Amino acid sequence: MARGVSVIAIDGPVAAGKTAVGRELARNLGFAYLDTGIMYRAITWLALHSGIPVEDETALGELARTNPVDVVGDEGNRVSVAGHSLGPELRDSSVDSNVSVVSKAPAVRKALVAQQRQTAAEGKIVMIGRDIGTVVLPDADLKVYLTASPENRARRRWQEMRDLGQSVELETVLSETLARDETDSNRDDSPLKPAKDAWKLNTDGLNIEQVVRKIVARAKDR
Repeated sequence: MARGVSVIAIDGPVAAGKTAVGRELARNLGFAYLDTGIMYRAITWLALHSGIPVEDETALGELARTNPVDVVGDEGNRVSVAGHSLGPELRDSSVDSNVSVVSKAPAVRKALVAQQRQTAAEGKIVMIGRDIGTVVLPDADLKVYLTASPENRARRRWQEMRDLGQSVELETVLSETLARDETDSNRDDSPLKPAKDAWKLNTDGLNIEQVVRKIVARAKDR
């Protein structure tokens, strides 16, 4: 590993493989790991649980500001927020359907980005999301933008949902994936796009280990 690579930012659209790749990359390097998407899911779940309309940006911002999200454990798939310990609930279809709306609220992003930057300040971290290289950590040592075809990404998400016991048609997941891409790419605040200096990596046809090896090699070359 190049001596100067301490902070790695991984961005990309939904179901591009960021979570699995980021977690395995962090394990490989002995780095901390943070999936920022889980923080937005936590606030979305909390808003729905609290009866706050997802269109009420002021209330959502206050909710995020006053309820810090604590990511629990090395796997980064559980959080604690407002006294609730959450795991599988964060992948419920209701959260899936509303997280894009919640995450585009500027006040929500401001509150969570501040938390994310504080977490990254200690270094030796792999952080994944949709605006890490462009907004959260623009000075990250290595920026990777993972992508894949909408069909492959929808199939991955569909399999995740099946594994969680959720019954949903693949065509529905594909439609939701395309809608999520549209929302994330066209929001006014922190739209989904590669950083100018990001390394773009298409994961079609690659397994997790192959993608991780490519990123490790890239980091060593820096």
